[in-house]
Amino acid sequence: MSAKVHEVRGVRVDPAQRQVWVDGEPVYFARKEFDLLYALISRAGELVTRDELMREVWHTTFWTSSKTIDVHVGWVRRKLGDDPRQPRLITTVRGHGLRFETD
Repeated sequence: MSAKVHEVRGVRVDPAQRQVWVDGEPVYFARKEFDLLYALISRAGELVTRDELMREVWHTTFWTSSKTIDVHVGWVRRKLGDDPRQPRLITTVRGHGLRFETD
């Protein structure tokens, strides 16, 4: 991971310290949750495929469960205060992947 701090839409992620702030308040993320958030926010505005996430976050090319990413994304959304029914920060592009929205 590069040491670049990313800040998008009130979410600040510091990979060197492995810390996250939402609207200035610190929020604790478990290891995989942090890695998933970082993989998305470091490419904010870009589509990140599920295959890329499995490689970067879980360091595997095979899927142990098709729900692994969905469950972790749900946890990350909740911690960010993002409504899972109508997410505004992390959106799902069906059949393609996920995107951390920039606006």
